[in-house]
Amino acid sequence: MNDPLATVLEFFRSFEGNDVEEAVKHVSDDLEYVNVPFGFEAGTVIGPDGMRAVLVPAFTGVIRNEFIVRTTAVANDTVFVERLDRHQLPNGWVELPVTGVFTVRDGKIIRWRDYFDMNVFATQMAALA
Repeated sequence: MNDPLATVLEFFRSFEGNDVEEAVKHVSDDLEYVNVPFGFEAGTVIGPDGMRAVLVPAFTGVIRNEFIVRTTAVANDTVFVERLDRHQLPNGWVELPVTGVFTVRDGKIIRWRDYFDMNVFATQMAALA
């Protein structure tokens, strides 16, 4: 697949069933994944194993994910996605507005940066407790 937007959208679909292993198929061996609210140094992991190390614990207890794409923009191999990430937990849903920036090479995501307000997520989690 050489369409960067299609690659990113398929990546999101693979997460809907909470299947990190399916999602890993869409990233390169040298993926750089950054959760920007944690800082570029602390929030950066490399490769599929780094992605797993962040997402497997984050999705523990999640029943289902939804990624509602609101806006996309593509410039060459770079894809911007404004989205609403929804996570179903045993006691309700949490929602997090996110902007993601992806770089795709040869049908694989090589760079993924997510920008969001962690306080929005933390407030919802506290309300469900």
